[in-house]
Amino acid sequence: MGTDRCAVSFLVFAGSLRDGSYNDRLARLAAKVAEKNGASTDVVCLSDFPAPLYDFDIEQSSGIPKGVTDFSERLKAADALIIASPEYNASMPGAVKNLIDWVSRIRPQPFNGKQALLLSASPSRAGGNRGLWSLRIPLEHLGTRVYPDMFSLAQAHKSFTDGTISDPTLQARFESTLGCFIDLVEAQKHYPEVRKQWIEFLGEHPDEMVDRIETSPALTG
Repeated sequence: MGTDRCAVSFLVFAGSLRDGSYNDRLARLAAKVAEKNGASTDVVCLSDFPAPLYDFDIEQSSGIPKGVTDFSERLKAADALIIASPEYNASMPGAVKNLIDWVSRIRPQPFNGKQALLLSASPSRAGGNRGLWSLRIPLEHLGTRVYPDMFSLAQAHKSFTDGTISDPTLQARFESTLGCFIDLVEAQKHYPEVRKQWIEFLGEHPDEMVDRIETSPALTG
């Protein structure tokens, strides 16, 4: 990034509980590429934010779990989010969805307006891509602007060498995708004169009991 560009920060999240998971490796590679492009990163993993299965009774009696509030604060502090998440049975891991469900209860809603890039790595030939399609749904529902391009590293068990992707063409595609996403996040931060609005169920008849709405004026910073 040139000196006339805005500094940007990313929360880089590995959505796996397994030590040394392929998605953790991919997340760390993404952070490395982002830092090479002048961004700052905060690399975390799912196990850093323990939370029970979402239960409204728990929320009412004990409040939001500390692991959830910790994740929320890290998310709020970042300009954008990069998630490397595995695929479980053609969908996202339940623990990832559970964290999203808990975070969605916090106000202001932390996912709203955040740019996000989705990555996956898997030994399968699809690279975990089906899990990312399911992950898009709750994130976009909560107002996250999920980047159209997703990167899924197939046959991940034999695709890493010394912390990079073994195939130079795939490594170049990975870096170019990250570069384009960083440009988008930088542009949003540098030109913030866009109002944001999130209405959970746009078009539904107003009802104070269920309405979840957040709006913000155009920023001027």
